[in-house]
Amino acid sequence: MSTATGAHAPPRERLHRLMLGALGVVFGDIGTSPIYALRETFTGAHPLPVDRFHVLGVVSLIFWSMILIVSIKYVNLVLRTDNRGQGGSIALLALLQQHGAGRRWAGPVAVLGILATSLFFGESMITPAISVLSAVEGVTVVEPALAPMVVPVALGIIVGLFLIQSRGAGRVGALFGPVTLVYFLALAVLGARSIAATPDILHALSPLHAVRFFATDGLTAFLSLSAVVLAITGVEALFADMGHFGRNPIAKSWFAIVLPALMLTYLGQGALLLRDPGAVSNPFFLVAPEEWRIPLILLATMATIIASQAVISGAFSVTRQVVQLGFLPRMRILHTSERAEGQIYIPFVNWTLLVLVSLLVLGFRSSSNLAAAYGIAVTCTMFITTCMLALVILHVWKWPRAIGVAVVGLYLVIDGSYLLANLTKIPEGGWFPLVAGLIAFTALTTWSRGRQLVQQQLREAAMPLEVFIRSAGRAAIRVPGTAVFMTSTAEGVPPALLHNLKHNKVLHERNLLLTVAIADVPEVPAAERVEVIDLGDDFFRVILHYGFMQQPDVPAALKRIEACGQPLRMMETSFFLSRQTLLPAARPGMPLWRETIFAWMLRNAESAMSFFRLPSNRVIELGSQVEI
Repeated sequence: MSTATGAHAPPRERLHRLMLGALGVVFGDIGTSPIYALRETFTGAHPLPVDRFHVLGVVSLIFWSMILIVSIKYVNLVLRTDNRGQGGSIALLALLQQHGAGRRWAGPVAVLGILATSLFFGESMITPAISVLSAVEGVTVVEPALAPMVVPVALGIIVGLFLIQSRGAGRVGALFGPVTLVYFLALAVLGARSIAATPDILHALSPLHAVRFFATDGLTAFLSLSAVVLAITGVEALFADMGHFGRNPIAKSWFAIVLPALMLTYLGQGALLLRDPGAVSNPFFLVAPEEWRIPLILLATMATIIASQAVISGAFSVTRQVVQLGFLPRMRILHTSERAEGQIYIPFVNWTLLVLVSLLVLGFRSSSNLAAAYGIAVTCTMFITTCMLALVILHVWKWPRAIGVAVVGLYLVIDGSYLLANLTKIPEGGWFPLVAGLIAFTALTTWSRGRQLVQQQLREAAMPLEVFIRSAGRAAIRVPGTAVFMTSTAEGVPPALLHNLKHNKVLHERNLLLTVAIADVPEVPAAERVEVIDLGDDFFRVILHYGFMQQPDVPAALKRIEACGQPLRMMETSFFLSRQTLLPAARPGMPLWRETIFAWMLRNAESAMSFFRLPSNRVIELGSQVEI
């Protein structure tokens, strides 16, 4: 989603537009949790008696989880750890790397950041499946005979959602905020009606009921955290989507609309259970009067589609970030909007998610079964965020150590408790997001390590540039035009330049050694984009600087160069690329299985021509062999 709409509107009007936009994108996941969260706490893997004591205890746990984790930790602390306005694990990792050069924790924090990103991919597979299934299951409340249709209908919605991704979310995105606002208002109204019928549920707002729940039931109360956490799944989206809307609109939307609506619906469902324990089969839909249930099913289904769309768009955005930072090979990235840079479509991610989400729906077949797989990735990410927040508090913000340790210690205990409780879900399906996260983590770290080894070999084998210019640069025959030699390292002679001279025996009149450098910041201003170093004899070292949220456009950047003599004309410029082929090494830098994975990723990477938007009729690709 883009924040371009209303960019020049009055501040208050623009704030309201951003708040409305944030409702659909940021709060879609956590907003659809009431459809299944309270039900699973009582009927899930660790069922509880549906009596006054346990209803008040569970609702109290949900309320104080939202206050302590969402309101205080994320809205008031984590959202302040932005990297030039951008949020998410990748942005936080980049921020800590800027402050952690040479520190002992720099290496471990990089692993934590990559792990959190990997777990996000595991979570992004489950969210569409459980959200859409839980909404469609509402038809069984109206007509139980329709139960066999739940899986086919949910699967049809999911397939249709992924099929339209290539057209972009911009056209329907304008409806996300208003539809979600209506959804939250409906939750609030239905919850308030139920509370008015049984006001005794308001006692759950006291933390004493959560404390008594733990004091009385002990292990059972602890295990219930594995279902209670479903009420706050999606909390990471507040941080991940901060760059789209800003901290202030997200915070105001949470406190003004989302938190009140969520608490009214949970209190309302709890009040329903106090009146009718049998309603635990589906309290979200049963809390509505019978004549309102079909409209509520339709509204909830639209809300889950919006939540799923937000997760899919987030997966595209995160993938682009990790590609830019060098943790994944280049992928085909298509822009679906001429005005909004952030609206992108990545075919590989889209079709992979479609297959895996469809398999989840067909394999688990109900939201209750999927709830057993949901939560582990979320709680792992929450715990990792707390660890990274600790470094920000102590080393970036430099809080007094006693206060910092106390705050971090509190949240390590809270997040650690949720994590340990969710580990009990592993046999029932919790293994899936862990396996998916492990596969993603292996891919990210293998590609990063492989790139390091390749660049190390190229640097070691590279001829010093000064020697090359003094010898071949002056002796070789010059031909008209400009040659741009793409190189991943801003030192030495690019392999493509050596191969061109070796085979064609000529050099161009003007030669640019071009490196695209991705900084540890979201965006690099256009004024700081180009760096040119005159090497003499019509050789120039050119470095193009981009942030990890920006898509490189090499021809557009080259047109801005004024320090290389005459302006560059694309029809007189040739781009030389080098494609490496891996050879087995006597002493490999990685285990053989990781080398095999890296070689496969290298072969299937998107060509530099497409990724950097080079004109296809001006590109020459030369091969080279590298041992790692």
